[in-house]
Amino acid sequence: MITLCGFPLSNYYNKVKLALLEKGVPFTEERVMTGRTDEAVLSASPLGKIPFIRTPHGPLCESQAILEYLEAAHPTPALLPADPFAAAKVRELMIFTNLHLELVARELYAQAFFGGTVSEATQERVRKQLAKNIPAFKRLAKFAPYVAGDTFTMADCAAYVNLPLVALATRSVLGTDLLAEHGIDWKGYGKMIAQRPSAQKVDADRKADLDALAASKKA
Repeated sequence: MITLCGFPLSNYYNKVKLALLEKGVPFTEERVMTGRTDEAVLSASPLGKIPFIRTPHGPLCESQAILEYLEAAHPTPALLPADPFAAAKVRELMIFTNLHLELVARELYAQAFFGGTVSEATQERVRKQLAKNIPAFKRLAKFAPYVAGDTFTMADCAAYVNLPLVALATRSVLGTDLLAEHGIDWKGYGKMIAQRPSAQKVDADRKADLDALAASKKA
């Protein structure tokens, strides 16, 4: 049995959770907050990052490595095309989503979601970088109807959890939804994916965790 470690407010935790649910792989969940330094966590995730998984063979960290492991260990239903080039194109999209969109927008999260502030210099740097990266992503993404084409793939596991964060963070801090500004209908795409049972489970668990966090702050 696989144990997924992390918490439901993490987009990368939910990226892995979507893949597990789509594949129908039995798993349990263990709540682990990021940044822990106890040996039980560092022995599985040396940087204290989440998510990580515990498997019968040992622990594994880094969300992309986890998805690749799941695909190899549980090939059906497939989240990568059988054709090597088509599979590489899916991975290419994931790299763009994770590194060139979400990681860039992450510099805005402190102000967008956590009550902090982001300097004007950082805001301007992020705006310029995303103004370059989003059109590049748009050249690769198909949204036909899934991000890589006509089949749900790993790329959707990344896009579904990350695109809303990029849009909301840029709208909140920069005053405009840069994804929408560049013609990416992330809301329509998200509504389609949200009809899948896997996404409904992820969204429900995330909402429950968010509600519990809000209640604890009021207590």
